[in-house]
Amino acid sequence: MKTYRAAIIGTGGVAESHMRAIRATGERVEIVAAMDVDEARVKAFCEKHEIPNFYTDSGAMLDAAQADLVHIASPTGMHADQTIQSLDAGAWVFCEKPLCASLAEFDRITEAENRSGRYVSTVFQWRFGSAAKQVKKIIDSGELGELRVAVCNTLWYRALPYYEVPWRGKWATETGGATVTLGIHLMDLFLWFQSDWDYVFAMAATLDRPIETDNVTMAMIRFKNGALASISNSALSPQEESYLRMDFQRVSVELTARSPGMSKIWRFATPETMPDPDSLARWQQIKEEIPGSQTVQLGEILDCMDRNERPPINGLDSRRIVEFIASLYKSAFTGQPVARGSIAPGDRFYAGNNGAT
Repeated sequence: MKTYRAAIIGTGGVAESHMRAIRATGERVEIVAAMDVDEARVKAFCEKHEIPNFYTDSGAMLDAAQADLVHIASPTGMHADQTIQSLDAGAWVFCEKPLCASLAEFDRITEAENRSGRYVSTVFQWRFGSAAKQVKKIIDSGELGELRVAVCNTLWYRALPYYEVPWRGKWATETGGATVTLGIHLMDLFLWFQSDWDYVFAMAATLDRPIETDNVTMAMIRFKNGALASISNSALSPQEESYLRMDFQRVSVELTARSPGMSKIWRFATPETMPDPDSLARWQQIKEEIPGSQTVQLGEILDCMDRNERPPINGLDSRRIVEFIASLYKSAFTGQPVARGSIAPGDRFYAGNNGAT
């Protein structure tokens, strides 16, 4: 089994999750360097985790470290340039969500993948729990029938100190508000389960906090088969809840949780006129309880590196959520429904979620 050299860019709070994932791989990954513009922070991080080299410049780190894999845990607005820089240095990339600020940046990343022969995977750990994978398999089998109605709510709370971090709450550095930073997890999971959305019509507002970006968005979605869904994202909800319900022709599938990794929080319900206890028991039976985490996702990325094949959440699969968010914001800013595939080069929302040029 090959041991890969890894480096990490950004040593703030989320970097700890990446370090737990790296340590869990055992001898598959050797962490050789870390970078942060804050020298005191990166030095302390390296001392804590026994990382031999620290840098305050990503280019210098990439030149010296010769990393096979770069973890990017920096502020959102830096992701695209650091991802491209890492790809061009010959490394694969495991980047925190959101991968980038716009469809234009995503297409630049794709160009870098093509010229470097390396790949990027975005952190969407909720997909990797055993229960979520089983739900995806059941939906794809067609046993549940077609989707008819869905509700996808991320109702979380972020107090004022959360926005006192200098890069938060600004379009240029955070690339969006509650939609991008909070709701993206459950929206990605939902659109992974049911990918063929057709139109979105949305509203966005900043109802509290001295910030530029949204802290509430609401959207209506129409799918290609005519199914309808609502999405709500909030950073102003003191009773925090993530709620996803999908009503198929035969079955309702529902979860209420902050992290939908375990089977016990998924519920299946059939109408009284169509009881099917055998199927319900089979759908709810999980052979092995594995919560979704960066650790599980990193393991699958390393397996793909061994085989030199595309990792999970790459390419068109990862472009889906970038395009959906751009479409949601375009609808909110213009007051018009937005069709999937309609945001192309030349459209001001191709270059940024707030339409700024």
